[in-house]
Parts: sequence; C-alpha cells; structure tokens
Amino acid sequence: MALDRTFAALADPTRRAILLRLAQGETTVSELAGPFAVSLPAISRHLRVLERAGLLQQYKVGRVRRCRLQAAPLQQANGWLDFYRQFWAGQLDALAEYLENPEAAKTPENAPSPENAESAPPKSPGPP
Repeated sequence: MALDRTFAALADPTRRAILLRLAQGETTVSELAGPFAVSLPAISRHLRVLERAGLLQQYKVGRVRRCRLQAAPLQQANGWLDFYRQFWAGQLDALAEYLENPEAAKTPENAPSPENAESAPPKSPGPP
C-alpha cells in the first residue's frame, strides 16, 4: 500500500532531512549527501527508499544524478492524518464539555433505574 511505504520512508530522520532539503528545490545526490556523516552508498539506499515510496524522482543530467521532491504521497498521508486530527479534536471537545458540565452527561438513558438495577455493575467497596 502506498500509504505504508510513505510512512515507512518518513520513519527515518535522515530521509526526513533529505525531504526537507528537497522542499527547497531540486539538487544533486552529492549535495544531498554533504551534511550527513554517512557514505554515499548509504545516501543512495535512503534515496531508493524515498523513490519507491514515490516521494522523490531521480534523473541524470550527463553524469550527475539530480533529485526532486514529489509531494503527492505527503498529501495523501496528510489526508489520512487529518481524519484522526478531527476525531481527536472531537473527543477532546466532548471531554472539555463533560468537565465543564458533568451533570449534563447524566441522561435518563445512562442513569440506572430500579427496573435495571439487577443488570447494573456491583459497586466497588472503595479504599480500605
């Protein structure tokens, strides 16, 4: 799945730093490797992971390999994350409302009644 490859590629801090640099514009592989204390073959492996995830495109100009950012997979990941941002915002809003007015949460549907007292969970004895 494309989303899995995107998140797997983003899991590594070196790859995230490479993407941050590519967000400023396309560059050569050598320029990308410059700030990192790893070998050029190690950078090439990172670039292959990013390329397989669809996050970057590599091409040759003469003997020089150049890279450019492909942001579409990041937009898809952001859409996935947006769903959960909205979900948790709703959960936190509900919690805030409850904390501000706990009595409003005690609706007749939630309150135990004499008819269903037998099905209510037993009360705990409390601290000793």
